[in-house]
Amino acid sequence: MGAGRAGALAALGVFWLYLLVRWVNDWFGGVVVPKGTAFVPPSTLDGVAAGVPVAGGVVDATAFALEHLPALASATWLTVVMTVVGIGIGFLFAVPLAVARVYGRVSAYVSLAITELLRGTPLLAQLFMLYYGLNLSASVPGVFDSVLANRAVAVATLGFVINSAAYQAEYVRGAIESVDTGQLAAGRAVGLSKLEAIRFVVLPQGLRFAIPGWSNELVYLIKYSSLAAFVTVPELFDTANQIASDNFRYTAVFALTALLYLALVLSASRLTGWAERTTAIPGLGATSGEQ
Repeated sequence: MGAGRAGALAALGVFWLYLLVRWVNDWFGGVVVPKGTAFVPPSTLDGVAAGVPVAGGVVDATAFALEHLPALASATWLTVVMTVVGIGIGFLFAVPLAVARVYGRVSAYVSLAITELLRGTPLLAQLFMLYYGLNLSASVPGVFDSVLANRAVAVATLGFVINSAAYQAEYVRGAIESVDTGQLAAGRAVGLSKLEAIRFVVLPQGLRFAIPGWSNELVYLIKYSSLAAFVTVPELFDTANQIASDNFRYTAVFALTALLYLALVLSASRLTGWAERTTAIPGLGATSGEQ
């Protein structure tokens, strides 16, 4: 492992350790420090590097980050939850949509209509339709008020599930079609039904090829989870915007927010890369350095 890769992994480890400690601290009412309070008070940097412009700028940026990281880290929880639930449940819908598109007759046209409709309209428009047009937040059970920040979180997550399912269905469809057609026939030849042959022969092979596309969808969903802010979800982008509106330091706030998004995206890329290497068939499509 190169020094650069090791350094990146170490940085991501520190990032997730901080998030986990921050979340646990706030969930349990302030285990280490009071809820929403920085672990290291920004005031401890007062007077450090005074009179040195370059060092003073670094200290000011560090103090600013220490002050606002607790709120941003707390909001990151909603971003992570909506992304994971959106892509996870979306995958459960994507597989039957893809199978219907490849092997169905009438169902192929139904699958095509659903995927093209959802991929052909903006995600933001879909969120607006669910939240403002259909007013689904009024149908969300009150129990979610104590679990989520507000009922809009459930509606936005539903929107991500639906949208992600359509995109993932196309990735899975391409992966299924990359499997030799003789594999399905071989499954039928040993006594499996068509559905059983798809389930036990085709999908285990095809889904491996879907991982790179699935990785793109995960990265896409992390970034576009920010659209939930437009339906009143207090996730990472919305919280950053509120902070910037209070102190007018938009560049500093969104630079810090961008680093958090970057850390999430890099983590997702590392995770899916690991999944691709773990599920790869030895010697199939691997370079000498990957074997």
